[in-house]
Amino acid sequence: MTVNRMILNETSYFGKGAIAQIPVEFKNRGFTKAVIVTDKNLVKFGVATKVTDLLDNKGIEYQIYDGIIPNPTIENVKQGVDFIKATTADCIIAIGGGSPIDTAKAIGMIITNPEFSDVLSLEGVANTQSPSLPIFAVPTTSGTAAEVTINYVITDEENHRKFVCVDPHDIPLVAFVDIVDSDLMMGMPKELAAATGMDAMTHAIEGLITKGAWEMSDMLHLKAIEIIRRSLRHSVTGDIEAREEMALGQYIAGMGFSNVGLGLVHGMAHPLSAWYNIPHGVACATLLPTIMRYNKDFTAEKYREIAKALAIPNAAEMSLSEVRDAACKAIAQLSKDVGIPETISELGVKAEDLPNIAEDAFRDVCTPGNPRDTSVPEIIELYKRLM
Repeated sequence: MTVNRMILNETSYFGKGAIAQIPVEFKNRGFTKAVIVTDKNLVKFGVATKVTDLLDNKGIEYQIYDGIIPNPTIENVKQGVDFIKATTADCIIAIGGGSPIDTAKAIGMIITNPEFSDVLSLEGVANTQSPSLPIFAVPTTSGTAAEVTINYVITDEENHRKFVCVDPHDIPLVAFVDIVDSDLMMGMPKELAAATGMDAMTHAIEGLITKGAWEMSDMLHLKAIEIIRRSLRHSVTGDIEAREEMALGQYIAGMGFSNVGLGLVHGMAHPLSAWYNIPHGVACATLLPTIMRYNKDFTAEKYREIAKALAIPNAAEMSLSEVRDAACKAIAQLSKDVGIPETISELGVKAEDLPNIAEDAFRDVCTPGNPRDTSVPEIIELYKRLM
């Protein structure tokens, strides 16, 4: 009998005004000082201020580390570790999308497991012994689900690659409270809402068809597909109810894929971000329709379930071949409707780099989870198809 593991947050808050619970949880947990991990734009445009005002009003001491960049690097993590070491902070409040939350996870793990201070040794499934410094995760985008996953991704600039770290010790749980607040997400520009939303759809679809999928993860991913399908287009236009739905949909997808893994979309997206600094959500969203078509004959009845969740008429009665094509077509149309680039050439990818990028994609930790086994030549051809 297969043993399947599920790791989730202990506590999560959802909905408008949820961040008001941060000071309550902070004091109930007995914390004394926080370091806020975020980026300069979220400070500049007053997003982080929504949290710091709450802390100020309750007399909670904090310092801000705002050096996070998109596709955070090893140096980002090391600087953050040094910053926290210079304080007396006993928890982290990570504010932002996947970049600040991922960086906070790496920082928190090194603070409590200093033998991994080179950062690179955290790659894969590291043998850490201690839970992370407690993290409050405050997402401001609807896509990465970093606040609920046991994964984080760091960029190795020297070697032009991203590496994935998988560690149950890093998840925001118990004292690491996850707070999802649509108020914070209303500041997302249209392009970011589209990219992170399609990233969430990628999580749901890849999590559903990955080799590690099982009944409980399937339940989460199908519900996430349903929510994202009905709310993403409206979210991109700025509809507040749709953005709140997207916050929930991406979180549910994260509950699933964190426990069963992903596939080739992420495997191929990671090196694109590492080589060209392409935002992760944009890379995944651009790749998804093509990789769905590549995988379709290796997914049994899963695409029929996707088609049903996408509300495709007569999905239950179609032949398997028809319903697979219909699911792929619907995702391609959704991607187009929200303005995702249709080619990687638009993202600055160069044909001469494809052999090396394909090698990186083949070695990526997500690639083995793909339902269809692949090879470097096949990955090169997929990239070329996307040019």
